Amino acid sequence: MPSSPIASPPVPPSPERARQLRRVALSGLLGTAVEFYDFLVYGTVAALVFGELFFPGADPAVGTIAAFGTFAAGYVARPLGGILFGHFGDRLGRKSMLLLTMGLMGGASFLVGLLPTYDTIGVWAPVLLIALRVVQGVAIGGEWGGATLMVVEHAGERRRGLWSSFTQLGAPLGSLLSTAVVTFVVALPKDEFAAWGWRVPFLLSVVLLGVGLFVRLKVVESPLFAEVKKDRAESRLPIVDVLRRPRPLVLACCVGIGAFTAQSLLTSYLIAYATGIGYARPQVLTALTVSACVALVVLPCASALSDRIGRRPVVLAGAVASAALAFPVLALVDSKSPGLLILAVVLGHGIAQSTMYGPLGALLTEMFGTKVRYTGASLGYQGATLIGAGFSPMIAGSLVAGNGGSSTPVALLLCGGAVVTALTVGFLRETSGTSLTETDGHSTTPHRDSHKGSRPDSTTEEISA
Repeated sequence: MPSSPIASPPVPPSPERARQLRRVALSGLLGTAVEFYDFLVYGTVAALVFGELFFPGADPAVGTIAAFGTFAAGYVARPLGGILFGHFGDRLGRKSMLLLTMGLMGGASFLVGLLPTYDTIGVWAPVLLIALRVVQGVAIGGEWGGATLMVVEHAGERRRGLWSSFTQLGAPLGSLLSTAVVTFVVALPKDEFAAWGWRVPFLLSVVLLGVGLFVRLKVVESPLFAEVKKDRAESRLPIVDVLRRPRPLVLACCVGIGAFTAQSLLTSYLIAYATGIGYARPQVLTALTVSACVALVVLPCASALSDRIGRRPVVLAGAVASAALAFPVLALVDSKSPGLLILAVVLGHGIAQSTMYGPLGALLTEMFGTKVRYTGASLGYQGATLIGAGFSPMIAGSLVAGNGGSSTPVALLLCGGAVVTALTVGFLRETSGTSLTETDGHSTTPHRDSHKGSRPDSTTEEISA
């Protein structure tokens, strides 16, 4: 009886390819960290001081809601950035768009740090603030998709989740950097912080921008897109191709809602809520710092696990944990104990949210073909942020103010976002182990040696644009 053939071990990448992969991963990490630093600094400072500086004379609760309205403007602009940079990223290349998005984000943040307040230029102050926030939103709308798929398209089929986690790590790293800088400046006397201290985190973004651009200039173009470009097979209108088959885009938007609802409510909104019920600002920022440190560990672990058992079960586990912890987490926050506040943010954000968020980079890029991957992944991701994070702080602030300060609406929003993600997972097929190569304009069949959790029919093949 003939013996069964023994599968040959995977061929290790060449030293040059391995070097490029590490460089692309570092570029994705630093670039996304810079983008999220700038984006989250805005949310943090908005919660602390923008109400009184740019919307004076309003009731404190109304001022906070108005400040978060400018915060939401950035999220509204993010899908526009996904369309704009996705189009040119799918037509001209990934690298050039990533350099442009980073420059836009850093420039807008620096200008926010120089912006006169309402007392100086009147109504033009909030108008310019919103305009710069929109520029930030457009820039980050094109950043994440390009940075993530650059890593995924350089990586091999077996470890895409792990490598894509470097881009995902930019979110907690950017949060950690922004929180550390804000923690330093809020130690200033209140008058000095309101006068000039709040500007420092925005002005420092120029330093991070320089480092990020230096690294990003050294990366090479995605090999998969280079093949498409070589064959002159680019999509003429990627957005039209994506919308022609909207199912993957709808699923991509919905599967990320839980992660982004938790992210916005347990970071930016938490600062306003917790300080409003009696916590000192340094106590809240300490909790966010500890949570970001935990996320830096959980994110790559969840992403690597998704390479072994699949994206779906890992995202589902995070969604179930987030829904189950929603009310206990808010109860811990309401205890007014600094120690329990740290525990609450670590459980809800550092662990549950990070478990949902970690595999999203690989999952969303695997749902679209190379010709439309920048557009499709960017729109899916930014649509999820708009729905899950863009309006959550403003809605939460309104509901809490209308319910006598009760945290129940916040817990319901957290739970609701997680339930949407969990239900969406049920409509997805497993994508880990699939091939990103395209034939006839569509993603091809899955890698045959993928983990046992993968199904033999590829999600990418069925729902790619």
